[in-house]
Amino acid sequence: MKVLFEQNVFDAALDRIRFLFDEFPDVIVAFSGGKDSTVCLELSLIVAREKNRLPLRVLWIDQEAEYQATVDYTKDIMYRDEVLPMWMQMPIVIFNATSPTEQWLEVWKPGAKWMREKDEISIKENIYQTDRFHKVFTNILAYHFPRKPACIIGGVRSQESPSRHGSLTNQATYKWVTWGAIQNKAWNQFTFYPIYDWTYNDVWKAIYSNHWDYNKMYDFFYQHNVPIQNMRISNLHHETALHHLYMLQELEPGTWNNLTERLQGINTAGMNKKEFFTAPTTLPFMFESWYEYKEYLLENLIGDPADREIYRARFDQFEKHYSRGNPLVNESLYKEMVRTICANDITMTKFKNWTANPNIAGWLKWKVHGILPNHKNPYISHERRIETSAQ
Repeated sequence: MKVLFEQNVFDAALDRIRFLFDEFPDVIVAFSGGKDSTVCLELSLIVAREKNRLPLRVLWIDQEAEYQATVDYTKDIMYRDEVLPMWMQMPIVIFNATSPTEQWLEVWKPGAKWMREKDEISIKENIYQTDRFHKVFTNILAYHFPRKPACIIGGVRSQESPSRHGSLTNQATYKWVTWGAIQNKAWNQFTFYPIYDWTYNDVWKAIYSNHWDYNKMYDFFYQHNVPIQNMRISNLHHETALHHLYMLQELEPGTWNNLTERLQGINTAGMNKKEFFTAPTTLPFMFESWYEYKEYLLENLIGDPADREIYRARFDQFEKHYSRGNPLVNESLYKEMVRTICANDITMTKFKNWTANPNIAGWLKWKVHGILPNHKNPYISHERRIETSAQ
């Protein structure tokens, strides 16, 4: 349920950032080159000027396989006088959703032919004792601010997924603040998302009204009729960015050529266009159930036995949790497993959105705890009808 206030989201976000600057002696803005991190950066700069806290630390984990438009825009940010750059061009490992044989890109691997040369101001050595993207943020805070309060400001918004909405509104992270995540509680280190309640319209209204610069890749997306919710500025082989590969050769031919040389699976994904890794919406006629189809794909589409066991172990966990006798839920569960296999999503990134779906989450809460959601739930209604007819 939304609670509306008289204060607009722009002023509310500024007040939240002012609060963070007052609470934490060290503040870092996490930057990706996307629209949301652009807004967080510009708002944080407004507050940093007010509080005489310039230059502002800006952190970019450069994943190498980036749009050139993102690189150009972010480089302009990093060279601003008001910015203290933390441009990370260091070895890490990132999942490659385009290939079942080369499932990881060793970003900035020594000796490899990189997508482009490193910048002279970037941090090139990984001194953070992890090579995983999501763990790097915690370790960066711990390394640069040992045993000191510090925070990262990020551009996550609850509108983008049900799981994000739930995690940003359900419980306090720091004092009264729900819109954050704990990085190191003992040292008082957190990540906060001050524009968590903004919509797409709010973001673009702020950029337009304040004449802020932004990543011009969004203009190219708009010109190619990409739906606004699918305009993703992330590494080019991420599971949520695959649908952009089919247009990359036209938008940035140099980036396309470098990427196909750097990583397996890119050319196949790009040539198959929008249909790449797309799962059927109806059950193929040769299978009697989505469960049978899932089993077939596991045995025949996942070639690496070790990867197959990873899928199976994670699927077993989901089955134990969600397979509770409701035929509609079971069908939805196995269809999601099929989509996960077809998308080569071994990290289960998309599956987590299924578990956070309000209807699925509400049905499970009712099934386990007997708590009815405050909205009409088709899974509960269906199960009740079955119970009534059985009686």
